Amino acid sequence: MIRALLAAPQRYWPEWSPHLASAFEAAGLEVELAPEADGGAYDYVIYAPGGALSDFSTVPGVKAVFSLWAGVEKIVGNPTLTMPLTRMVDPGLVEGMVEFVTGHVLRHHLGMDAHIHGQDGTWRNAVVPPLARHRKVSVLGLGQLGGACARALAALNFDVVGWSRRPKTLDGVTCLSGDDGLEEALARAEILVLLLPLTPSTENLLDAKRLATLPKGACIVNPGRGPLIDDDALLAALASGALGHATLDVFRQEPLPPEHPFWAAKGVTVTPHIASATRPETAAHVVAENMRRAEAGEPLLHLVDRSAGY
Repeated sequence: MIRALLAAPQRYWPEWSPHLASAFEAAGLEVELAPEADGGAYDYVIYAPGGALSDFSTVPGVKAVFSLWAGVEKIVGNPTLTMPLTRMVDPGLVEGMVEFVTGHVLRHHLGMDAHIHGQDGTWRNAVVPPLARHRKVSVLGLGQLGGACARALAALNFDVVGWSRRPKTLDGVTCLSGDDGLEEALARAEILVLLLPLTPSTENLLDAKRLATLPKGACIVNPGRGPLIDDDALLAALASGALGHATLDVFRQEPLPPEHPFWAAKGVTVTPHIASATRPETAAHVVAENMRRAEAGEPLLHLVDRSAGY
């Protein structure tokens, strides 16, 4: 019998335990799943931030830790976490992110806000938007989420450039990398999508200097991580008219405090971290497959590179 600990906030147990049990059975695994540490030994930890477990030295003998979150910045630097760590790449999460990103890119591309918020009896002689193939979109981050979004936007005929730290190749997407590639991706981005992981090298990546590189009136869609953008620099760029709009789904502090200037700033749309989410019904099978692989001595899926931070 395999013993696993669901080290997560208490609210996870009623939602996750039935799906995990079903996924374990489908994978041919006999697993005893515990909602909290009982002093016994565990083979695996299934982890989400906010639970009681923070010192992994208290669960000796654990073979691997499976994170239920796509981002691992809250755990990757934990000095007590010496066992292999995997991040969550959930098919449902990817689908949801593609839907959010394509929806908001199309919103900005088509200039929908002017009409949705302009129902005042005025017939505006608005400029007809260009076709998607004439709209330049840049996606920063070409991992599972960013790559899927870049491909989906390219399939809608947008002129898509993607940027990543390491060189990558995606059909239909012009892929750039490195510092020069980042400058090029920003300089052409009429719409910029941020789907980078949060690491020391990506925090405040969009500072005042890089925001100034964007074309005048560019729109930003950030469903990645809040600290990728310098908040003050973003507000200044919007106030000056250098940027046209920022749709922000993630923030340095969540929930976003009522007094935060983003709420009242012209040109900002705040969404409450709803771009996508790990869905237990699909993510449980990712956990089960990784557990099966670990038991069989096979390579784990989505193993975190500690040096890179993701």
